[in-house]
This record gives sequence, structure tokens and C-alpha cells, in this order.
Amino acid sequence: MSLRLHSTLTGHDEPLVAGDDGVVGIYACGPTVYSRIHIGNARPFVVFSVLKRYLERRGMRARLVINVTDVNDKIYDAARAEGIPSTRLAERCTRQYIDDTNLLGLGRPDAEPLVTGCMDDIVALIGNLVDRDLAYAVGGDVYFRVRAFPAYGCLSGRHLDDMPDDDPGERKEDSLDFALWKGLKDGEDAWWDSPWGPGRPGWHIECSAMAERELGMGFAVHGGGIDLAFPHHENEIAQSEGAHGAPFARIWMHNEMLELAEGKMSKSIGNIALLVDVVGRWGPDTVIAYFMQSHYRSRLPFSDDRLGEAEAACRRIRNAVRGLDRAVGSAGDEADPALTAAMIDARTRFVDCMDDDFGTPGAMAAVFDLVRAINQALERGSPPRGQVLEVRLGLVGLLDMLGLAGLAVPGAGDEVPEDIRDLVRRREEARGARDFAGADALRAEITARGFELRDGADGPEVVAAT
Repeated sequence: MSLRLHSTLTGHDEPLVAGDDGVVGIYACGPTVYSRIHIGNARPFVVFSVLKRYLERRGMRARLVINVTDVNDKIYDAARAEGIPSTRLAERCTRQYIDDTNLLGLGRPDAEPLVTGCMDDIVALIGNLVDRDLAYAVGGDVYFRVRAFPAYGCLSGRHLDDMPDDDPGERKEDSLDFALWKGLKDGEDAWWDSPWGPGRPGWHIECSAMAERELGMGFAVHGGGIDLAFPHHENEIAQSEGAHGAPFARIWMHNEMLELAEGKMSKSIGNIALLVDVVGRWGPDTVIAYFMQSHYRSRLPFSDDRLGEAEAACRRIRNAVRGLDRAVGSAGDEADPALTAAMIDARTRFVDCMDDDFGTPGAMAAVFDLVRAINQALERGSPPRGQVLEVRLGLVGLLDMLGLAGLAVPGAGDEVPEDIRDLVRRREEARGARDFAGADALRAEITARGFELRDGADGPEVVAAT
């Protein structure tokens, strides 16, 4: 494949290369499970799930790993607030995370390691760093010696001399050093034994150990939100490459954040929209299309308007598929060369865009151009059955690579949303009150939302516009 991805490490687009075993290894940082995930947490899940899907549909073998952090200060705090053991809270929130992301219909990663299931690997990696004098123990804690790793800052572009050098306190040798192991503290009800005493791992070492366990060193892509580039991913590089003296990951792929009018969506701020609620309101296809219509490295506004645009886009695609399905039963005899040309062009542009730093907006544009060509061809007449089926298969193939094949399922999306039904009820009330101007305005709003209102003897009927 000629796929190239932008790497934060080099600042350039780099070719995607499989490992010696022919597998493209992808590791993406997953959630810390102390509450249900919000729509912003879902962006990396969607991006890297679709990346894996695209690679496999193009004939490559890919292995996607997304971890779950199930021991953390935030989990201790949230469990304490609920008055339950932290392990119980983490187990519940892990189940919710799996249930909520399952709603998207993108399948599961190939591996979803839990921190609590990788303690032996974590302790062994810390021991390796201590043996290499890149880490030191003090009072039950273990810290990484940042200044002992000369390449520190290679990912973020930060230089040690420019970092604050405050008083390190009684425990750390240097204020820049970060924790690999944290000794047991009062109020922490989950802990593990180690050569340095009871405790639990620091956040950064967890991902180093889990990625190495599942993918080895030098795998193809390490990903996550751009907010993780420093210090989390910077520290992962220092730990793993310090321990092994070899490259950790070839490409560092970071997605941008979702943003609201008041700034970044954040659990700590509380301005969140839960994934389960967003999917429940808009449906999985709309949510995936919302992500795919924006480049993964672009900040993405979250609003009803943007989701409404994605919903309308999904409706256009569904209607084109319905048109093809109707044309199968009334097929003509003469092939439409323009439609065949449009199919070939859409496929070529789609792949070119996806291979250019996972350019899903351009790929979506290629799909919409094909949809337009389909509608125009059906207006000209009915192509032969074989051509109709070939074009439908080609369109579904493109949609499938984006995780949107559900748009082509017969009957999918036929249900009229409740807010559209509410507009119909309000229009009937306006007509009953002889407010015809108001009724016309409501009809226009229904039409603008992509639905058609038909007045009949048995009352109004509303259907998706074709």
C-alpha cells in the first residue's frame, strides 16, 4: 500500500510499513474507566477502528490494541465518593465502556488489555529500567531519571533546559523525574506487591508495558488524542526505548480534540455529552459520519448543527441506495457509461484520499459525488440490472471501509425521528387554528430536514425524501 500517515515524531507524513510478520500493529490509548465515556473519548476509538478496517479491506493484516486503564487516582476518588471498592467501580465502568462503544457497530479491537491484568509485565519493565540506572527507588516509589535519557523531548519538541527545574522535594532527585511505581497510600484499596513494596504503577509505564506485550517493539502506529503527546507519550518513548535501546513505534498518530463553544470537552470540567446518549439520539451511522466528515487532525466542533449535517448526509446516501434497489426491479437494456465512469472515479479518489494521511473528508466527498451520479443516472432512465447491482456493490464497498455499510441495509433509517413527528403534529395544530402561514413554515422546516410531507385522506404522512 502507498498509505502515508502524519507522524507527530517527525512532523512529516511517513509510509505505513507492516512488521516482519506482515502485520500492521496499531496501539491506541484507551479510557480511564471511572465514569461513562463521552463523545470526545469516542473519537480515537472510531478513528483507529476505521483505520484498521480500511487496511484490512485493502488486503493488509492489522492488529488493533486499545487498552483500558482500570487502576488510577481518579478511580480511587470516584469509588470513594460512591462508597464502593475501586475494583467494583472499574469493572462496572469497563462493562459500560464496552457496551457504549459496541453501539457504534465497528467491532472490538483485537486486544483490550487491562492494567490490572498486566502487572507482571509492568513490574518487569520497571525492574529493567532500574537495572539500567534509568530509574531509582525511594521510599516505596520508583522514578524515571529524565535527564538520563538524552532523547527526551523528541516527540513534543520540548528541551530539558526549557523545562521548569523546581525544588524536587524530599523524594525525587529531579523535579523532571516521573513516577513509574507509586507506593501504597492511605485510602487506596487496590494494590500489588513489587520489589519496591506494595503499591500500583504510574500511568505512563502501563501503556509501555501493554503495548510491548501485545505488539512488541517497533510496531507501526501508536495513537491517541493530541492531548496525550506530552507528557504521556513522551514518557512512553523514554521508558520503552530506554529499556530496550530500540525504536518503540514507527509512527505517532494523534487525533485532535472535540470542542464546544466554551472550549474542549472534558470530564473534569463537566461539559460532556455521553456517547450512549449521543448514539441514542442520532444513531450510530450519524455519529460515525460526523467523525469521518472531519480530518482526524482537525479540531471538531460538537453541536446539534454538525450532527444534523451528518444525519442529512446519511439520509442522502440511504436514499441513493433505495433508488438503486428500486431500479433493480425496473432495469433497462442500455448501460449508462457516465455512471460506470463515476463509479471508477469515485473508487480512485476515495483510495487516493484515504492513502493521503487517512483523509476521510475527501473520501466522503468521493462517496457523495458517486451518490450524485447515481441520482442523475436514475433520472435519465433505468440502467441494466447488472450495472445497477455492480454500482450498488461498489458504493457499499466504499461505505464499508468507513464503517458506514449500515446505510445500505434495506429498511435502515426508515423510522422518522420523534422531533420530525413533533413538527408534523404542530403543523396540524396550526392548520386546525387556521394559521396557514405557520403551517407552511413548519412544512418548510420538515422539508429542510430531509423529509417529505404528504397530505392524504387519512391524514398527513411523513417519509424520508428521495
